[in-house]
Amino acid sequence: MTTRPIIYQLLPRLFSNYCDSPVPNGTLEQNGSGKLADITPTVLKAIKDLGITHVWYTGVIEHSHDADYTAYGIRRHNPHVIKGHAGSPYAITDYYDIDPDLAVNVDKRLDEFDDLVKRTHKEGMKVIIDFVPNHVAREYASDVKPKGIEDLGHADNPEMFFSPANNFYYITRQKFSPEGVDLGEGKEAYVEFPARASGNDCFTAFPGKFDWYDTIKLNYGVDYGDHTRHFDPIPDTWFKMLHILRYWAAKGVDGFRCDMVHMVPLEFWQWAIANVKSHYPDVIFIAEIYDVALYRPYIFDGGFDYLYDKVTLYDTLRGVECHNTSAANITSCWQTVEGIANHMLNFLENHDEQRFASDFYAGDADRVRASLTVSATINSGAMMIYMGQELGERGMDAEGYSGRDGRTTIFDYWSVASLRSWLNKGLCNGVLNERRKQLRDFYARLLTLCNKEKALREGRFFDLMYVNYHNPGLDPHRDYAYLRSTDDETLLIIANFGDRDKEISVTLPRHAFNTLGLPEGSVKATELLGGEKAPKNFCSTLPFTSGVPAHGAVIWKMQNNKIKNMRQ
Repeated sequence: MTTRPIIYQLLPRLFSNYCDSPVPNGTLEQNGSGKLADITPTVLKAIKDLGITHVWYTGVIEHSHDADYTAYGIRRHNPHVIKGHAGSPYAITDYYDIDPDLAVNVDKRLDEFDDLVKRTHKEGMKVIIDFVPNHVAREYASDVKPKGIEDLGHADNPEMFFSPANNFYYITRQKFSPEGVDLGEGKEAYVEFPARASGNDCFTAFPGKFDWYDTIKLNYGVDYGDHTRHFDPIPDTWFKMLHILRYWAAKGVDGFRCDMVHMVPLEFWQWAIANVKSHYPDVIFIAEIYDVALYRPYIFDGGFDYLYDKVTLYDTLRGVECHNTSAANITSCWQTVEGIANHMLNFLENHDEQRFASDFYAGDADRVRASLTVSATINSGAMMIYMGQELGERGMDAEGYSGRDGRTTIFDYWSVASLRSWLNKGLCNGVLNERRKQLRDFYARLLTLCNKEKALREGRFFDLMYVNYHNPGLDPHRDYAYLRSTDDETLLIIANFGDRDKEISVTLPRHAFNTLGLPEGSVKATELLGGEKAPKNFCSTLPFTSGVPAHGAVIWKMQNNKIKNMRQ
């Protein structure tokens, strides 16, 4: 049976941190850190009960932080090129290591990760980790690299801006001097000469404080001076990164969420993904990508299994929720990805985006049901939620380096109150108020349906909006309706983005029945989100009517073989 990936993203540093009074801008000693060992079978079962199939453990690879682990043979990182005390999970300092903040026994940190992988698999879920291919931390140096592996930049010629043999780009004869960033003084200063290009394609020694100045751009054989490409012979960076992917796949990792893939040449992905899958054919690759024009090349040529659908569906749903964008614009989302919809990864939240319930987005977690239902059911691709989303986490803390911006910090040592309360130190029995309990139950019902219902798992899609624009029983600006169907069953999904409960009447065109090969007639239907059973007209001559709550949705299920022809 085909299984849709339903992904739960969590940062272990925050997820299992039970500090009940974190201090803004606090250190590791003040605020503590969640541990891999605290993600127990009980915790994993609670995650799985949401309908989750994959857990994305974000930020587990060692990255820059200002905590001191020199007693364990781990190099101390200079705090002047670290964002926040905890550092960015995307400023990797050792691709072969687990971040020591996450270990109970630092000397056994890799073993603790191996144990987490085994626990996750035992609970019937798969493991995803980050692969950060475009850049590394400025002080990248592996303490645990396998024998025979040289560090990135080890054999570079820093006298050349570009060489196909180099791993980095060098701003020759210039000292690294980011504007607005204090690099310290004396022995504590961070000194880099010559400067290396920063990760956001900033080819200057003077990046700004809003650039990715804490990272170094990796060289995959593209000369950004004259834009020539040098892939024959295969660049050294390619081999180093392939070895890293295989290293983690050999540890049982089932998938990689690949950071900013469009900043790395497509030719590398085509080569690397094929090489990984030749040894580990079931490993999946997920692309963070924001250029719609590159979607199909990165799937069909690059070999990615799933791509972020941020700039189409996410942005449109946010517009409908926040900016009075017409719900009819959702139609253009599926049209944009027609033919590749099953390769999309949909979401409403992740570590880069503002929380749905924050003051910067919807301001109320209970308004999520319409958006969530559309995001989860419009196609058969992957679906992802972010830790605490199911609890209505608002992301309105001012954690330190991250201010009160509606996001949950990735740069600070912190503890998330909603998660801390629910997890209850690993018992997963925290008391939720009735609204939060109903919200979490809704997430569990909907996400479970994504694989339980064949029509959502692999069914066909038919948009109903084109025949309902002038239907007085449906407001095309605040309502959205479509079908998902297989030979055996059909689902009619109606979302109400409006502020009031209403009765919605949906016109079903004869073309839909002909295209999907469906019978017309009357049927006893079941509403899958609420459990209601009711007789319904499922035909082109009478409207299909249903009550739909404000900011809510319904999913009506019809068994095709039980539809009775009304003319009989």
